[in-house]
Amino acid sequence: MKTLQDILSVPRFNDLTLITPNVDLEIDVINVEITETPDISNYTSSGTLLLTTAMYYKDKPKEMIQLIDSLVTIQCPGLCIKTGRFLDIIPRDIIDYAISKNFPIIEIPITKPLGGILTEISHFIGESKEEEIAYALDIQRKFSSLLLSDASLDKITKEFGDVLQTPILLLNPLKEVIATSNNWDNKDMSTEHLMKELFSFENLFENKTHNILVTSLSHEQTEVDVYPIKSNTYYPYYLIILSPEKMSYPVAEFAIEQGQMVLSFTLLKNDKLYEVDKHRKSDYLATIIERQEKNNFDEQQWITYEANFNLEISKFYQMISVSIIQDDTSVISNKILEEKQQIVYEWLDTNLPNILPKSVLFSDKSQHHCIILLQQPISSTALTKILTNVHDTIYEKLPIFTQFSCGQAYSHLDEISKSLTEAKIVEHDMLEQTKQKIVYMYKAKGMARLLDTIQKDEATYFAKDCLKSLYSPQTDMDLELRKTLKTFLDNQCEITKTANDLFIHRNTVKYRIDNIQEILGLEIDTPEHSFKLRLALELSEN
Repeated sequence: MKTLQDILSVPRFNDLTLITPNVDLEIDVINVEITETPDISNYTSSGTLLLTTAMYYKDKPKEMIQLIDSLVTIQCPGLCIKTGRFLDIIPRDIIDYAISKNFPIIEIPITKPLGGILTEISHFIGESKEEEIAYALDIQRKFSSLLLSDASLDKITKEFGDVLQTPILLLNPLKEVIATSNNWDNKDMSTEHLMKELFSFENLFENKTHNILVTSLSHEQTEVDVYPIKSNTYYPYYLIILSPEKMSYPVAEFAIEQGQMVLSFTLLKNDKLYEVDKHRKSDYLATIIERQEKNNFDEQQWITYEANFNLEISKFYQMISVSIIQDDTSVISNKILEEKQQIVYEWLDTNLPNILPKSVLFSDKSQHHCIILLQQPISSTALTKILTNVHDTIYEKLPIFTQFSCGQAYSHLDEISKSLTEAKIVEHDMLEQTKQKIVYMYKAKGMARLLDTIQKDEATYFAKDCLKSLYSPQTDMDLELRKTLKTFLDNQCEITKTANDLFIHRNTVKYRIDNIQEILGLEIDTPEHSFKLRLALELSEN
């Protein structure tokens, strides 16, 4: 005969916590039952260990005193209460009363299904291990077969659901459903409704197990277990088990552990294979860019290449660099940053064909960025809207701030290296912006972009020295002369074009040019002087 002390001493029952110290545990446990009725003492026999969620006492915990008195009368070995579902904690006065009556109360954590506890204790007190061993061996054979047959995540999830005999979901790090079991036919709890319920819980998707109650479409409470799939990552996949209390036992926990192990191994294997394919594409793009830069590129040859990764002949090619921007207030390791970049890459790889048709996704191994090649015409306005929606969708699921740096569009494949260079220039420039945007478009700025690199003091000195009183005109006459000088230089020193642009007579232009040359002390229309004056005017306006 097993006693309560024997049960609590077994490692498999370590999760059961005795909260009434120094009470008698040397009471024989003959049977074990689950109950939710307050008058159970009228229907059970002595020696029966009781398991309960204390649903009846949710709003009236004080009445548990009468329950304890009735159980002591029939010599009940103890009461096991699952907390976290209807009672968050067992009131201190109830615990003290049970101690005064020498009555054991054991706390069951919310992660332990009562059905599993019932079966395991029943088998323990009945010394029946044959079924448990057979079940465990069957599970191991089934999951070993899945590994050896290189089964997909979808197939593993379906087999897993059959083993547990309850519906399950597999979510990726962005909390998107990527696989479901065959037995998900519960009209009262669709996958869409369940995900909506799960997202209503704060801090649910952490790297630890959760047991929660969600509300079904018929407003019934349903228990759900959330397990992170551990695979040496900061952002895990998640296993969602619906109604875990209905799982077939005796060793459902063993099945879950085995299933998690198989899923973890498969995810790791898939990641490695995915990386190989990603690097092939990355090398392909790097070779194209290198050959274009060396003027050694045959467009037709690369389009017809056996593995051209969906490059097409088009009149439109545009490169976009996708980077991850980290909040300045947080510290992030290289590993976490790489994980974020991988998550974004996989999401884009899955969704880009529908969002931006005929686009091709590459990775930039040198900077761990994603690169998108567009091969279908699209306006800057439409592209900005689409990329902003992409950022918002990803950010809503996981706090990853993505930025898109877009080069200009070109009409030939042999010019994508130019578009990529422009995207990289924009990407570099955006790092210096105090207010970050989501989408940046390359805009050629010509001389103005180069002038930004000149020290302000040097620029001011040079402009004043060249323009004299025309640097900062103080009279209306000097203002007109400066305007005439700029228009004259913009028209390559042609008097007639200048007169037309200013709506004045040619002789007036000549007169003004003579005055300007007298003020500056030089001939305006020589190549050297005209360049210096153009530069001085540009600097004085920045």
